[in-house]
Amino acid sequence: MQRTDNTHPIYIGIMSGTSLDGLDIAAISINPSNNRTRFIAAQGFELPSLLRSNILSLTQAGNNEIEKLGRLDVALGHLFADSVNNFIAEHSLPRALIHGIGSHGQTIRHRPEAGFTLQIGDANIIAEKTAVTTVADFRRRDMACEGQGAPLVPAFHDDIFRETGKDRVIINIGGMSNITILSESKSPKLLGFDTGPGNVLLDAWIQKNKGVEYDKDGQWAASGTCQPNLLNAMMGCEFFHIAPPKSTGREDFNIEWLDNILKRYSHVNDADVQATLLELTALTITKEVERIVLTTPELYVCGGGARNQTLMQRLQALNPDSELATTHTLGLHPDWVEASAFAWLAYRTLTNQSGNSPAVTGAKKSTILGAIYPA
Repeated sequence: MQRTDNTHPIYIGIMSGTSLDGLDIAAISINPSNNRTRFIAAQGFELPSLLRSNILSLTQAGNNEIEKLGRLDVALGHLFADSVNNFIAEHSLPRALIHGIGSHGQTIRHRPEAGFTLQIGDANIIAEKTAVTTVADFRRRDMACEGQGAPLVPAFHDDIFRETGKDRVIINIGGMSNITILSESKSPKLLGFDTGPGNVLLDAWIQKNKGVEYDKDGQWAASGTCQPNLLNAMMGCEFFHIAPPKSTGREDFNIEWLDNILKRYSHVNDADVQATLLELTALTITKEVERIVLTTPELYVCGGGARNQTLMQRLQALNPDSELATTHTLGLHPDWVEASAFAWLAYRTLTNQSGNSPAVTGAKKSTILGAIYPA
C-alpha cells in the first residue's frame, strides 16, 4: 500500500484497541475495477484519561454496569465522530468520495466461549455527526456463524501483505498479540489467531509501579532478568494450551491475573517481573509460529509492540533464522494497520462481500460482517 491521491472511493477506519493507548484513524482508497487498496492518511488521537478509566472499569464485573455502559457508549460515539471530522478536515479529504466509515468500537467484554462479545461507541452518533454511512459491530455476525469473532484483521493482511512464493507471518502486538500466517509452502494458506498478551500486562505493571503509561523502548524490561520459574507459572495459563481458533482479551489477562500469580513469587523484584512479562509475550508468539512449521518465514510486526525495541530484539533472538522487520517494510506503517483494516472491512460490507476468514475464526462459513448505519 502506498499513499495516493485519486478519484477512487475512500473508506475510513476507526480503531480503539485493548491497549487503550489512543484512537487511530486511517483512510484508504479502493479501485473498484481491481479492488486494489491504497493508503491515503492516518492520525492518532488522544483517549481522554476519564474515558480510559471508565473503559477499564467496565472490562471487569462491577456495580451499576448498565448505566456506566450506556453513558460510555454515547461518550465514545461523540469522540469517534468528532475525531473523524477533525481527521477529514486535517487531511483535506473530499467528502464526496468518502463512501463509508468502519468502526471497530471499544471492546468491553469478549467471551467467545459463551458466544458473545461487546464493542461500544454508538455508531448512530458517528453516522449522524459525520454524515457518512458507518459500519460497526463487526464481530458478532462471525460469532453467529459459530466463530470466535476475532481476530478479523488477517483477511486484510492476506489482501495486502501476501506475496507469491514467500511464507510470511504478520505479528500484531497491541494489548493482545495475534498472528496471521500467510503460507505459500503448505496448506492452509491462511491462518490467524490470538497468541496471548501483547502490551497489556507490560503496560499494567509499569503503570502500577512507576506511574507511567508504558515501558518506552522496553528499557525497564531490559534492566531486569527473566525469571524462569515465574515464566513457567505464567505459561501454565489454560489459554496457551488451547488449539486455534482462539481469541482472548482483558478478561483473561489483567493486573489481577498477574497479582494472583505473583503471590507465590513475592521475592522477584519489579524489573525482573517486567522482563519476565516481555519474555512471555515474545515466547508465546514464537511458540505459535513454530507450531505452524513453516520454513524460515519472513516475520513482520505491527501494532504498538513494534516500537518496543527490547521486545523486537527478543523476537529476533527467538527466531534467528527468520527475517524480522515491521510492516513499514511492506508499505504500511505498523501504527496504522488495524485502522486501515477496519476501513477495508467497511468497504467489504458496503459492497456485499464477506469480511471474515473461517479458517481464522472458526466460523462455519464466510459472511458479510457488521451493521450498517446510513448517513
